Amino acid sequence: MQASLKSKPKPTTVFSSSPKISYQTLSRPTLPLPSPGKTHLPSSSSSSQWFSLLRQAISSSNLHLGKSIHARILTSSEYPDRFLINNLITMYARCSSLLYARRVFDKMPDRNLISWNSILAAYAHSGEYDVESVKEGFCLFRLLRESVVLTSRLTLRPVLKLTLASGFVWASEAVHGYAVKIGLDWDVFFSGSLVNIYSKFGKIREARVLFDGMPERDVVLWNVMLQAFVEMGFEAETFHLFSNFHRSGLRPDDVSVRCVLSGISYVGSEVGKKHREQVQAYAIKLFLYDDISNVVLLNKMLTEYLQVGDNCGVVECFANMIRSNVEYDSVTLAVVLTAVAGINNLKLGEQIHSMALKSGFNSAVSVGNSLISMYSKMGYIWFSKKVFSGMKELDLISWNSMISSCSHSGLERESVNLFVDLLFHGLRPDHFTLASVLKACSSLTEGLYLSKQIHAHVTKAGNAADCFVSTALLDNYSRSGKMAEAQCLFENKEEIDLATWNAMMSGYISSNDSHKALKLFTLMHMSGERSDEKTLTTAVKACGCLSGLEQGKQIHAHVIKSGFDSDLYVSSGILDMYVKCGDMLDAHLVFNDISEPDDVAWTTMICGCVENGDEERALSTYHRMRLSGVQPDEYTFPILVKASSCLTALEQGRQIHANVIKLDCASDPFVGTSLIDMYAKCGNIEDAYQLFERMDANNIGLWNAILVGLAQHGNGEEALKLFKVMKTHGIAPDRVTFIGVLSACSHSGLVSEAYEYFHSMHEKYGIEPELEHYAYLVDALGRAGRTQQAEELIATMPFEASASMYRALLGACWVQGNTETGKRLAERLLALEPSDSAAYVLLSNIYAAANQWDDVSDARSTMKRKYVKKDPGFSWIDVKNTLHLFVVDDKSHPQTDLIYDEVEDLMKRIKEEGYIPDTDFVLLDVEEEEK
Repeated sequence: MQASLKSKPKPTTVFSSSPKISYQTLSRPTLPLPSPGKTHLPSSSSSSQWFSLLRQAISSSNLHLGKSIHARILTSSEYPDRFLINNLITMYARCSSLLYARRVFDKMPDRNLISWNSILAAYAHSGEYDVESVKEGFCLFRLLRESVVLTSRLTLRPVLKLTLASGFVWASEAVHGYAVKIGLDWDVFFSGSLVNIYSKFGKIREARVLFDGMPERDVVLWNVMLQAFVEMGFEAETFHLFSNFHRSGLRPDDVSVRCVLSGISYVGSEVGKKHREQVQAYAIKLFLYDDISNVVLLNKMLTEYLQVGDNCGVVECFANMIRSNVEYDSVTLAVVLTAVAGINNLKLGEQIHSMALKSGFNSAVSVGNSLISMYSKMGYIWFSKKVFSGMKELDLISWNSMISSCSHSGLERESVNLFVDLLFHGLRPDHFTLASVLKACSSLTEGLYLSKQIHAHVTKAGNAADCFVSTALLDNYSRSGKMAEAQCLFENKEEIDLATWNAMMSGYISSNDSHKALKLFTLMHMSGERSDEKTLTTAVKACGCLSGLEQGKQIHAHVIKSGFDSDLYVSSGILDMYVKCGDMLDAHLVFNDISEPDDVAWTTMICGCVENGDEERALSTYHRMRLSGVQPDEYTFPILVKASSCLTALEQGRQIHANVIKLDCASDPFVGTSLIDMYAKCGNIEDAYQLFERMDANNIGLWNAILVGLAQHGNGEEALKLFKVMKTHGIAPDRVTFIGVLSACSHSGLVSEAYEYFHSMHEKYGIEPELEHYAYLVDALGRAGRTQQAEELIATMPFEASASMYRALLGACWVQGNTETGKRLAERLLALEPSDSAAYVLLSNIYAAANQWDDVSDARSTMKRKYVKKDPGFSWIDVKNTLHLFVVDDKSHPQTDLIYDEVEDLMKRIKEEGYIPDTDFVLLDVEEEEK
């Protein structure tokens, strides 16, 4: 705002001294002249002529007409008098143009009390929507007190309005003190306004003292006091005040009766019922009851049922109203629509919507807002949008409901567009609006940019200190990884609530800085803030990310001490922490203590078993999950399929596939990818390919799974053909795709093609080759007998060669009979893994193939001297629910007896713990033939 005053009042010195305004001469403001043909104005001026036209502009709030009159006044030969200038200020104030009102006031050569009252009234009117206007209004009143002009009750009227808009009780008390000083403390108008202000600020005691001391009280003032008691829930005091009102000689009107009846409860209260009957009897006696009708009482009853959560009771009462032909109003429909949303009955909601249309109450803003809310809560956002677009009148609640509905329904972009429309219509958003649109921004790709714009708007509008808004901004910055901005907001908050602590901790975890999340949790605990379930779950999640088992156990102990261990949300978080830390024993204990695990808890437990190499227990847990009645979902199935893949348990995988189809999860790309991978790893590439053909071919994961599967089964040429088909579908390959392609080239002996695909990764697709891609290229060279070229490739790699790479090339040297290269590679392999038995065995085989038996003997002697032992291989097959386990029985092998003991212990544990209770195990000895 451009004004001559730039000073802003401090909260404790609203009326302190300040330099006086410099009076300037009235100059011509830059205003548009009236358009031809729109308004006929006289060419000459007189105060009476201009006054009549100004009053017309004031009454119609016609800013264009008012500006035109002002322009003609300035161009006229006569200088405007003070009376006319005061009316110009009033005109601009009524037309909501505070800027022009202030400019006219600042340039007045001579001001009187009416001038000051007019500009104060302008600021009071604007203060309902702008905090800065309230501050500037206080500045003007302070300057008025320092001038020679004496104030009156009409001066204090806008000042009281400013104090109410400011929200500061001390401002009202300061004005009260000033009124006492100038002798207006018992003025009926002034005292009545103060009673109203104190009541709205919740200062009932101060309002009552002032009310009781007033020499004159009218009906309006009694009603203000009654309403204050009702809003504070003082039922007995409300009834007694109504009795005093009746005995005062004044007659309570229908507003008084409505107010008292709305404040007297009659659901389960005998005293309230008695009071209600007495007020009703009084209303009937004075012929007031017919005016308010039964609808007020019924609305009160419906509201009380709604407040206690009895939505069905609301609907039943409303149905009885309709059957009894009792009239209803917009309040009735708004309450019933809220109840219908609570019971999620769309058909009933549509019927009530039809009643609203038929009765014409659909034009009421409250009914429209309730319809928007009802349809949104039921998930019918399209109906909400239709109601919103059809409403003739919209208030801020309407916009808030629609913005929030779109935000929660996945229509984030539309929510932001609605917010822009709200600003375009000149409405001032509140903290609910801003919190909803910020939530929508957090889900958009350009959300950070939008959040910064909203942040600027919030700062300009003076809402940055609001707890809801600042927390939403902090959450948005932390979700976007802008922890410096989030930290700045966090440190500048005057009061940090629990939601802010939680948002900040979650932000640190999302930014891979779990250490700071735990430090923040410690700081919060030391500050005395009490944790809730979200805080504790976030803290244990941080421990899981850091694999901090000891810290996790401490938080677990705190959870038990705080009584949150029975909370499913917290227990699932603790379970996940133990799983990520690899402590499956405690994980099982936590899981067994959960009385009714949900699908998340079951999935976490199954995932923990798989990730920690206990696939049999994962499948057993799944069996228990099905027996408990909890159904798996698209997150559970990929983990179960992975367990079957690790065990190469084809039949188990088929059963899981059947459940996938039964529960309608077959179309999920993640589930489909895991199933294709399972069939391929279990040796059934035909079923894997058939499943791939039935899936949606637009998902890169599905293509990768089948490509890798075909390559592993030696179908390299078919995998490469499929890769070309994939490119014709417009699907861009990723790093996993090229692992399958290079593997296919390796198994098919296509060395030149392997090089071509390897170089195309970066040149065509911008994918940097990783160690695994180099490994398959080395393997392709080794299989083709080009061991020297493979060794040169290893030397030029930007990575350190892995043991598996050397091992694969060492095997190629054995096949090719390349003793020198094999010896050199074996030394490098043993340098990486000194206890690798495969290196000694392969080196021994290379020497044996070259008839270097002394070197064979030396290799085996070195192996024994370094206590490197080769574990005998074993395999199994599942035939008619019987698992047959085959173990190589090498009598000369020092670990044969140990292997037998381990296998027998394994079978015993499986039978005792009931992993697969319907499976028998048979151990077969196979004599290894001497070669």
